[in-house]
Amino acid sequence: MKITETELQGIRIIEPSVFSDHRGWFMETYSEEIFRKHGVSLNFVQDNHSYSANKGTLRGLHYQLNPKAQTKLVRCTRGSIYDVAVDIRKGSPSFGQWFGIELSAENKKQLLIPQGFAHGFMTLVEDAEVQYRVDEFYSPECDGGILWNDPSIGIEWPIDVVPVLSAKDEKAPLLKDTDLNFNY
Repeated sequence: MKITETELQGIRIIEPSVFSDHRGWFMETYSEEIFRKHGVSLNFVQDNHSYSANKGTLRGLHYQLNPKAQTKLVRCTRGSIYDVAVDIRKGSPSFGQWFGIELSAENKKQLLIPQGFAHGFMTLVEDAEVQYRVDEFYSPECDGGILWNDPSIGIEWPIDVVPVLSAKDEKAPLLKDTDLNFNY
């Protein structure tokens, strides 16, 4: 398993070692021991799985406020997505900056998104499935979001379509209008 730091402190790309033979393949998607060696200690409490039928479905940008903030380990198990994390930690030198990467069933890459980041993804194909583990349970009272196309963030989504959005995501506020409690 290869763990690579990105330009946004705390965001890591996880590339599992894949062992293939005539039967198919095998890989570890998480190893507490390997993560610990890279300075990451987590206690995952919930696994989530989403399915999106349409290309251009956009979910996000989501986060949970403290004390129920979540770290996410995200992977695409069917199709492909463009996965994005936005730094929303007050006082961070990268506040409002974003990192994006293609995750797919084919490349098997994962993205580790720590607490203090908003998360979202856009499906690049029809029939995409995303699975992610979190270290805190869902909390409706701590649930928050930022508008997917906030011009102050300037995410460069890879496909030029009118995204398929939930009613909640359509009405999400701009970053400047959110009440965040994450500190760097």
